[in-house]
Amino acid sequence: MVWTLAEGLVKRGADVTLFATGDSITSARLRWVCPRPTNEDPSLDAKVYEFLHLGACLEEAASFDLIHNHFNCYPLCFSSLVQRPILTTLHGSALLEPNTRIVYSRFKHLPYVSISHAERAGLPELNYTATVYNGLNMDQFAFNPNPKDYLLFLGRISPKKGTHLAIRLARDTGHRLVIAGYVPPDEEGYFEEKIRPEIGGAIEYIGPVGPKERNEVLGKAKALLHLITVPEPFGLVMAEAQACGTPVVGLNLGSVAEVVENGVTGFVVGSLQEAAEALEELDRIDRPACRKRAETYFSAEAMVEGYLEVYRRVLANN
Repeated sequence: MVWTLAEGLVKRGADVTLFATGDSITSARLRWVCPRPTNEDPSLDAKVYEFLHLGACLEEAASFDLIHNHFNCYPLCFSSLVQRPILTTLHGSALLEPNTRIVYSRFKHLPYVSISHAERAGLPELNYTATVYNGLNMDQFAFNPNPKDYLLFLGRISPKKGTHLAIRLARDTGHRLVIAGYVPPDEEGYFEEKIRPEIGGAIEYIGPVGPKERNEVLGKAKALLHLITVPEPFGLVMAEAQACGTPVVGLNLGSVAEVVENGVTGFVVGSLQEAAEALEELDRIDRPACRKRAETYFSAEAMVEGYLEVYRRVLANN
């Protein structure tokens, strides 16, 4: 999402410096201290490089009109030491991580952007400048009007994402289910106990997928299952599915009812029973309407325009 934003801002003529890893490919001016992502190279101490990364940005603060922070709450601890406004986009931390609320509350006067209106429930007292939905490069998602006969789970294999609920729903309704996603190290026990024994027959696990494979598996799906068990800050996969014309069946937690238009681009449900009933109604969903909603609300262009307006507002008030 940050890469998409940076690319879009450059196209609009903004002078953008992106602080990222040294192997990043960007049209912006790249600054880096960490050569590679720390989760891809165990020899790199994540905490050390997080602070070096943060410090490198703040050292150059005087060179910028504004610093747009996507690095959780920690840069805010140093906000009084720089003379430039720091705008923070919340990516679910205030909603899902109670400990970060201690820091955010200390700096509640600073400007914030939520990625959904529902996300604000974590800390409603913050100084919200706007809600800007995450944006997609729509060229990376091909519309498919003719899906195959399978349901899809796409995302992190986790009880929070409801992988086990997707399996249960598919079993209960007699549908084929394709599971695509990676297993985080801290969820290996969950995968081995709850997911792997279910794989086989109508339940297929294909592992992580890259952009090309993601586009294909999303576009061919009859529906995406998003049966989360915790409030969703945004849920980019729901926007990606709609970009391919694929409806979403999602549990009504957090932003699901914002991202999915109930009865138009999918179904927002309150239980597995309601989800099962929704599967019987999928033929009612117009797949071109799904694509249209994604283009209108979740395109890179819409996101960039939203942030440019936020930048103008923050700078005018600074």
